[in-house]
Amino acid sequence: MKFRTLLFSASLIAILFNGLAITSTNAQTQDFLYGDQMPDAPELSARGKYKVGVQTVNLVNPNQVDILNSKEGKDPSYDRPITIEVWYPASIGADAKTVVYDEVMGTRGDSLRPLTPFTFKGRTYRDAKALKGNKFPLVVVSHGYVGSRFLMTYLTENLASKGYIVAAIDHTDSTFKDANAFQSTLLNRPKDIRFVINEMEKLGAKGSKNIIEGLVDANNTAIIGYSMGGYGVLNVGGAGYSAGLGQFFTGMTGGSSAISVNTAGNAEYEKMADSRIKAIVAFAPWGMERGVWDAEGLKGLKTPTFFVAGSQDDISGYEKGIKAIYEGAVNADRYLLTYKNARHNVAPNPPPAEALAPGLHIDEYYRYAEPSWDQRKINNINQHFVTAFIGKHLKSQDNAQFLDVQENSNEKDWTGFKPRSSTGMELLHATPAN
Repeated sequence: MKFRTLLFSASLIAILFNGLAITSTNAQTQDFLYGDQMPDAPELSARGKYKVGVQTVNLVNPNQVDILNSKEGKDPSYDRPITIEVWYPASIGADAKTVVYDEVMGTRGDSLRPLTPFTFKGRTYRDAKALKGNKFPLVVVSHGYVGSRFLMTYLTENLASKGYIVAAIDHTDSTFKDANAFQSTLLNRPKDIRFVINEMEKLGAKGSKNIIEGLVDANNTAIIGYSMGGYGVLNVGGAGYSAGLGQFFTGMTGGSSAISVNTAGNAEYEKMADSRIKAIVAFAPWGMERGVWDAEGLKGLKTPTFFVAGSQDDISGYEKGIKAIYEGAVNADRYLLTYKNARHNVAPNPPPAEALAPGLHIDEYYRYAEPSWDQRKINNINQHFVTAFIGKHLKSQDNAQFLDVQENSNEKDWTGFKPRSSTGMELLHATPAN
């Protein structure tokens, strides 16, 4: 009997190992792309019902302050080029081919991290025919410094498949390819976001002759920003910058006060409040620890906002950084999702295969990767919560079960998560003070 048991055990082990080998082989050959669902992905991370098209649009914002050439307080002007990538629900022919994105690693002007081209596949179709018949809410996405319009394709493609028009911005002077002095990012980030919302409304209007003509419901807009993108979307959403930032900016630009238009209490800034914006998602927003915001400025944020942070963020800070912004935005209905032990990279795509090559600067890998988390899992969780949050505010979806969960994810499985998978997170929720 013991001998038979041993034989059975050995056979079972062999079957199990063979099964593991087959599973491993399948996993290696599977065409797993950015944004695809992992086995433990939460419910709302799944792609939506729409096929997705994508187009590149080159814009020009005329007569902008040329802050990089400002001298002694005199600000010349220039026509500012801005490239955007636009994803949209599409009608796809049988012979259509999915897109391949062209991207670079490195940072322009950094001899230790020279620009290195690479490509990665998406699940969208270049310049495909748009799906007509309905208007779709607008989502505008702003990357970090440095970054690009392709930094969060796992999210942009996913949202478009759920019935949104999604525009991601290449912020001039702030991308991998054209990184320049920081004052351009400080000044232009909110300006670019406002400009792109307006341009997307024009592209989506009847008579535009663009692919998305007649499809954009700009009156239902969400803005999403990561790091310096978070700095931008919070300002566009109503959080005026502090007088301290204005003084710092004036000092670093030789006397230019161009940023004052975005500071709290400025009459022109107050006039720029945009009722089209119904929701904000701020991934690791930068600036609180550097005096960018104060209590008065944060009171101006009244748009519902979903913050995402790592508890060990060493770029934007956590307790005195992102969490302090969340706590100070007392007039907004707001959430704060915290990845325990994560640092700053709670928003990007996973590292490309090229970033794993030996000899590269480790920052090519850490431009994307989180030390304590699988980036693909973070991506799936972000898809889930962003879908729930903007769906509530832009589509009037009843997503309370996914948003109103207990704070500590370790205590009980969060709604929408598979058993034992919602660990290591915290979700706080605060309602407006008045």
